[in-house]
Amino acid sequence: MKTSFLAGLLSVFGGLLTSLHAQTIELKPVWETDTTLRTPESVLFDPTQKILYVACINGGPSLENKSSYIAKVGLDGKVIQLKFTDNLNSTKGMGILGDKLYVTEMTQVAEIALSSGKILNRYAIPGAKFLNDISIDPQKKTVYISDSGESKIWALTNGKINLVLEGAPLKGTNGLLVDNNQLLIGNGDGSLLAMNPATKQLKTIGKATGGIDGIVALGNQKYVITEWGGKIWYVQADGKTELKLDTSAEKINSADIAYDPGSQLLFVPTFFHNTVKAYSLK
Repeated sequence: MKTSFLAGLLSVFGGLLTSLHAQTIELKPVWETDTTLRTPESVLFDPTQKILYVACINGGPSLENKSSYIAKVGLDGKVIQLKFTDNLNSTKGMGILGDKLYVTEMTQVAEIALSSGKILNRYAIPGAKFLNDISIDPQKKTVYISDSGESKIWALTNGKINLVLEGAPLKGTNGLLVDNNQLLIGNGDGSLLAMNPATKQLKTIGKATGGIDGIVALGNQKYVITEWGGKIWYVQADGKTELKLDTSAEKINSADIAYDPGSQLLFVPTFFHNTVKAYSLK
């Protein structure tokens, strides 16, 4: 009886360990683009066309830089069109709503036709200093925008700009993601926040060591987040964070990421390293 009982306990314990281990992920390099993507800051996966858009600052993030561009890249890492849209101002975060691509410039948001790459509109953000990321709520047809310089969150809906959130605990606000009826916010202090859009209430759901640049959802309230300096974290549903990759010593950055759930590929722009890297998440 005792031997059988002990064996049963060991079996259950072993199963729990296996289950816990299965909850984690591993990053394995798959490909890297060439270096024609100059200062890539953000990658966006387009599930309809099965391609990537890459926002390239192509220089420094300043008001004077008007040479930024958006490239089209295949899921094999080959550049399809280097300058799908060019003459942009320090491009960063992107999002797709309908047949339009939205991208932040320093103080405004550019609206681009997906069919042609032509700039259709520009929406100025009042008092903006350093617009950064974008995330889309397709049901509300809302484009959320972060201003890292002012620590504010804005919304663009039907051509109108509205302030969503400002003040503490927001600080150096960057990464955004609409998921699970919440707006996730990557804070400058490393906190991954979740905002209820109806009440504007915030809660902390995870923690990194530095400002959060990119956020992607893996499903079941699990996420991958990045720090610009070169760290990639896995956030479990209970908020536990695991450091999965750290290339900061090599000075290879990890900026605003994208994820293809079909192929389970994570796409990481390396900023000053001038490439996009793809990793499998298994």
